[in-house]
Amino acid sequence: MGMSEIRSDRESFAFSAENPKGEPNGGTRGKDCDKLNAFIRIAPHTTATLLETEGEGMITHMWIGSGIRHELILRCYWDHLSLPSVEAPLSAFFGVAYDENFTDDDGKYMVLNSAAILVAPTRGCNAYFEMPFRDGALITLENRSDEEKTVYYMISGYHGRPDESAGYFHAQYMQEHPVTKGRAYTVLDNVRGEGRFLGVTFAAGLNGNSSCWVEGETKMYIDGDIYPTLNFTGTEDYFCGSFAFGNDWSEQRYQQFSGLYCGMFAKTGGRGERYNTQQRFLLYRFHVADPIYFHESFRMTFDSLGWTGPRYDDYTTVAYYYLDRPQALAYALPEEKEMVMK
Repeated sequence: MGMSEIRSDRESFAFSAENPKGEPNGGTRGKDCDKLNAFIRIAPHTTATLLETEGEGMITHMWIGSGIRHELILRCYWDHLSLPSVEAPLSAFFGVAYDENFTDDDGKYMVLNSAAILVAPTRGCNAYFEMPFRDGALITLENRSDEEKTVYYMISGYHGRPDESAGYFHAQYMQEHPVTKGRAYTVLDNVRGEGRFLGVTFAAGLNGNSSCWVEGETKMYIDGDIYPTLNFTGTEDYFCGSFAFGNDWSEQRYQQFSGLYCGMFAKTGGRGERYNTQQRFLLYRFHVADPIYFHESFRMTFDSLGWTGPRYDDYTTVAYYYLDRPQALAYALPEEKEMVMK
């Protein structure tokens, strides 16, 4: 879509606390400079509806500006499917799976600046995934904590027919705290149908020694592969870095970066911190310019491997993909007590 494109068959919408139904002429009744409903409050152990609409259309942008923690669970339902096609802790969905709004080792707020997700200081979280629907959409936010949560949000898009080739957006949360030593970590599995793998956000918390942790290979199995069709040579290689993101080079220091489609954008712990000795990393990769298609099935794994052999680090991921029809996810969320990121 070009910036100059004009479409008479589409009508824009935006759902927010000021216009909770996303209706034309539905925003604030306040006067200039009045602020009447800037946010919503979600009571403990209840679920709020952020967006509910009928017909066909496309969600094009989602912004949430507070409460970016694992206790808030984002779910998206397409075409009246009773089970969600997106289900993930809000923090992990936006690629910042750790609850703390921490600064990295350079003393700066972490910034994820990609084509698909933007996380600006201090956790202004934006998603630009295309999310088409053809018979309605529902987006909810569940508060699984014992405390009331305040949430600012804006979800925008258009009503109108999506392109015929537009697939349905899915997002699957996975974690192992820690990974089973010597066994590959599952990023995504039991995906059936025709689709496209879009990418992954990844949080790694190192356990044991703090030596090299990025020797693990990334493997993708397409349409019933016994052996992977896409076999990347190392963790940092899959995320488009090299030599442990600089830690194996002369400076022996990790170098953060955030690009259009890939990055290791935050690293903290283990250097200059008195109590938090666990090194923690946040990474992402989106296959926009290098699409990955499948026709029957898709599976993806990471190895937890270093110079000293198999490791047992804490891995947390959200995998994003498109299918030719909306489907329920293959894996349920862990219990709340199991999801705390240490």
